[in-house]
Amino acid sequence: MDLPWLELGTGHPLVVLRWFTPEHSAKLSPGELPVLTALGTRFRVYAVNRAPNMPPGTTMADIAEQHALDLRKRFGQPVDVLGMSSGGSLALQLAADHPGVVNRMVVAGAAYTLPPHTRRAQRRYTEAVAAGRRGAQHLAPLAGGNPVTRAFFTALMWLADPAIRPANPHDMLHFAQAEDAFDVRERLPAMQTPILVVGGERDLAYTPELFRETADGLPHGKLLVYPGASHLRTFRHPDFPADVEAFLKPA
Repeated sequence: MDLPWLELGTGHPLVVLRWFTPEHSAKLSPGELPVLTALGTRFRVYAVNRAPNMPPGTTMADIAEQHALDLRKRFGQPVDVLGMSSGGSLALQLAADHPGVVNRMVVAGAAYTLPPHTRRAQRRYTEAVAAGRRGAQHLAPLAGGNPVTRAFFTALMWLADPAIRPANPHDMLHFAQAEDAFDVRERLPAMQTPILVVGGERDLAYTPELFRETADGLPHGKLLVYPGASHLRTFRHPDFPADVEAFLKPA
């Protein structure tokens, strides 16, 4: 099955594996648009999402194989890849299983596996929504770093949940289940793709230690941590587009 693609910007081609999205479609969320627009000032961005109607039991290896097939068909040669958040998990799986389709890679806001608290929050969210219940509030621990902000985001997300329900909640449930089992730590030493790992110092979904372990485990890994940056602020950092360009297009 062909994957949902969206193109914008001009310049050197860059495939962007998108972050966790409730809908498996080409339509960008309001949060993604400014990030990809900024990258589009430096690259011809090819933003790709996971396939719709994802069946139960789908693995990250299955999803990486779908992407590898589409990348070969669309480009016919290795291409630069940026994976953001859940897209970063997929990017690492792609580098492990299908290195021939990737030239250089940036993994932002992601690591070789999900930490337990992020896995738990994502599982509770997707299972609740798939069962027809409000679930967005389960993601509040990834947005608020103290009891006050967590309480604020819990209430806000609970209220917002009906407005952000996907048409097919099982797509995001099945992807979350695939990412839940994702762990390529033991495969990092065999990945020969040059990979830049970008993280935020105050990312509540991951930790600086996980970013460092991922970069250190790669033969050609490099680490960049933005001081004081949260998970979303990593992608919105004013230096992010230039840092991605500098790594992917070395002088």
